[in-house]
Amino acid sequence: MTGPDSLPALGRSIDDAEMSRRHMRFWLLAALGVMLDGFDFFIIGVASPLIAEQWNLDDAVKGLVASAAIIGAIFGAALLGPIADKVGRRRIFKLDLVLFAVFSVLCIFAWNVWALIAFRFVLGVAIGLDYPIAASYLAEILPAKVRGRWLVGAFSLQAVGILLGAVVGVVVLTILPHVNSWRLMLGFGVVPALVIIWLRRSTPESPRWLAQNGREEEAAKVTEALVGHPVVVSEEDRRRFAPPPEGLKAFIQPQLFKRDMIRRTLFTSVPWFLMDIATYGVGIFTPTLLAAITIAGHPDTTFLSDDIASTKGTAALDIFLVVGFIAAIYLVERIGRIRLQLTGFAVMTFALCLLGVADGLPGGGESHLWLVFVAFALFNTFMNAGPNATTYALPAEVFPSEIRAAGQGFAAGMAKLGAALGVFLFPILMSSIGTSAVLFIIAGCCLIAFTVTKLLGIEPRGRSLGEVTAPSPYLAARPAPP
Repeated sequence: MTGPDSLPALGRSIDDAEMSRRHMRFWLLAALGVMLDGFDFFIIGVASPLIAEQWNLDDAVKGLVASAAIIGAIFGAALLGPIADKVGRRRIFKLDLVLFAVFSVLCIFAWNVWALIAFRFVLGVAIGLDYPIAASYLAEILPAKVRGRWLVGAFSLQAVGILLGAVVGVVVLTILPHVNSWRLMLGFGVVPALVIIWLRRSTPESPRWLAQNGREEEAAKVTEALVGHPVVVSEEDRRRFAPPPEGLKAFIQPQLFKRDMIRRTLFTSVPWFLMDIATYGVGIFTPTLLAAITIAGHPDTTFLSDDIASTKGTAALDIFLVVGFIAAIYLVERIGRIRLQLTGFAVMTFALCLLGVADGLPGGGESHLWLVFVAFALFNTFMNAGPNATTYALPAEVFPSEIRAAGQGFAAGMAKLGAALGVFLFPILMSSIGTSAVLFIIAGCCLIAFTVTKLLGIEPRGRSLGEVTAPSPYLAARPAPP
């Protein structure tokens, strides 16, 4: 579609553009926030046993420590994220990382467990805010033919954050093998946060958001710098499928549950909710699982030596998280989001069952280290090669611009709710029903997520953003081009 004087339309120009250095720069600035989530994801798993040991916590409080930031992320993503549909993406980009930096520092000085839980809750709000903003921004500036690959690539920075957390955890425990060293681990998050704040200072507003909100001259200017030629804001670029909600509706977002959007809402939120029960439950407590299955119980080990050994083992297994993301980046535009998500959930189910079997075998997992290693490697690889990448990308692609941050935020908020349940209940259930039973329950969650994806899946591969987000369930269900 073209506008006056035969200038190409803004939205079509973005969809049809070639990936440029400017695209890559904006991609990096938006995606770096995901790295902080990965860092916090790993480091709290290493720090939690030390915090519990120092303050002699019971299982319920231990679960609150581990899940406080995740609960905060529910509010940040689901309730506050939609504000970006009203005020723009760029403003929230500045706020969320300032919160993360401030409350990372405050965690160092927490005087009791309840102060720590409060600080980590607000830190989690900052993490949750970044999810809908970054994904919405990226979907609105990326060319159609590589949109899925670069969205998945953005989420792959979570693995970079996890590896950073692994390095920080191992180094701190090796240099300062003391229960109080968790303060340095949690406080280290301020360093990457300050770097990202400085880098993001020049990030422009999303041109699609500008076009829909009456700032057409600015929208055209940002787009021209992005695609390398003049553009015009067309009627298609200005069009809203629904008026922006006001008052409390801006937080509740009733559009997400209307007839032409409910399928998208269920498809993007339910599998992500179930996946994060598995991802966070198993991921954060991987050191605990390794200790329970293969390390702990020897008379010649101590609490700290067990924690150091399991942290090193977890760091080694986390290499497979990177392998999974590389596979997702390579495959997402070749075979599509839905196939990757289905394959990932299927293999995650199998891997969790393997771990449950290994723990229940005579002699426990220690006698079957090869089986434990294979199961964790499969879980980490196919989780990131499938649903951990695709569930992040899909909401940003299937919701219209005026509710994109709301749709992404609701899905991310549901995901963080699943993560909070997984993290809070995991240590309690391990103590009450045993490791094997917990692993089989989480495998069942992955199987349900596979079924929902199969029944409700919407494939955006190969389509322009405007075509995918047109509010017609028939268009949304149409097969993607080969």
